[in-house]
Amino acid sequence: MEITAQHVWLMISAAMVLLMTPGLGLFYGGMTRAKAALNMIMMSFISAGIVGVVWVLWGYSMTTGDGVLGIFGNPFANFGLQNLMGSPDLIKAGYSATFAIITVALISGAIADRARFGAWALFVPIWITAVYCPLAYMIWGGGLMSADGAITAAFGQVIDFAGGAVVEISSGTAALVLALIVGQRHGFAKDPNHRPHNVPFIMLGAAILWFGWFGFNGGAAITAEQAGLIWVNTLVTPAAAMLSWLVAEKIRHGHPTSLGAASGVVAGLVAITPSCANISPVAAIGLGLVAGAACAIFVDLKYRFGLDDSLDVVGVHLGAGLIGTLSLGFIALPVDGQGGGLFYGGGFQQLVAQTVAVVITVLLSGVGTLVIGRTINKTIGFRVSREAETAGVDLSEHAESAYAFGEMGAGFNPVRHAVPPLPVASPSPGIQNPAGQRTKEDSFA
Repeated sequence: MEITAQHVWLMISAAMVLLMTPGLGLFYGGMTRAKAALNMIMMSFISAGIVGVVWVLWGYSMTTGDGVLGIFGNPFANFGLQNLMGSPDLIKAGYSATFAIITVALISGAIADRARFGAWALFVPIWITAVYCPLAYMIWGGGLMSADGAITAAFGQVIDFAGGAVVEISSGTAALVLALIVGQRHGFAKDPNHRPHNVPFIMLGAAILWFGWFGFNGGAAITAEQAGLIWVNTLVTPAAAMLSWLVAEKIRHGHPTSLGAASGVVAGLVAITPSCANISPVAAIGLGLVAGAACAIFVDLKYRFGLDDSLDVVGVHLGAGLIGTLSLGFIALPVDGQGGGLFYGGGFQQLVAQTVAVVITVLLSGVGTLVIGRTINKTIGFRVSREAETAGVDLSEHAESAYAFGEMGAGFNPVRHAVPPLPVASPSPGIQNPAGQRTKEDSFA
């Protein structure tokens, strides 16, 4: 059959969503110490490598077709995607792979700066197989929470257009459990060097995520009207969330920050994910305002509870995922005059369906991550040594460094002309500066 505009849009959307994972690497990499930046970026890249292969071999097959007890699809039914060759369904398989990739990559931010790369590389395929694939099948692939599923018959149809439960709540819950298993960084909440080292990386990463999210939410649109609603909602919810996060920061801490702006955008994107095709633009603004302010508060709670969620995966993705998924019980639009949320007179049925989906997702992801994480931790170990953490996981895990400023000292320039050494400034009154010694400059942590 000839390629259609829908096919082209789905392939473009898939490319946009795939770009989100390197964007996430920049977003996370900028939030770590300089000596852990490459490790953080590599955790996103290796997720793409591993899940890409897993998805072709058995992952996609587990999310479609005839299932086992409505929980997961037969992993051998489309093993290697052989049965899809010659079919446009191969485009759908590629698109769905990008969702699986970024879902597991999101989890990595909770254990930044202290995780063994090999342990993470082992965690990724097991988690995708045991947690993500069953959730995707149950909600999107014809399982228990799909249109004809047993849970849907009992509690009503859950709305999760682009992954509020499948992607955001599952990854946020896994991040919470894994952070508890791996434990706190040395100096957590005390060491001032545990702060973002590259805020422009963070802003660039957030921008790439926002761009890619239009494909993330809009790729499955089937009409121009639906696509328009998704596009506008994906614009306005993160915009409103950014504003409310900055206001919350100003009130609570005295300053609106660049990190807060980027985090607010991501919180809004997370919140609109399940409902992008099912709420009005005005409701999307309200959702963004609530999600941004709430997540700004959520991320501070880790210090109160001693949870070292390094890069606020729990506060942003679990927090905004819960808000976005449950909000559909109140603000979902009626379909052909039927149903809808409480604010549209639809009763409690939609809220019940959303709540049941949340509970099942949290339990499956929480228990699954606990078993996988503890098994890896008890066997090969999930955490680097204290010495390796202090030296930096870039060096201990990859034998690399993100920055080489020390090689660009006096006496060298790119065109190899001799450069005279800088004169030694006279010491200011009260500052010890022995003759011939330059004052030490601030360095990256």
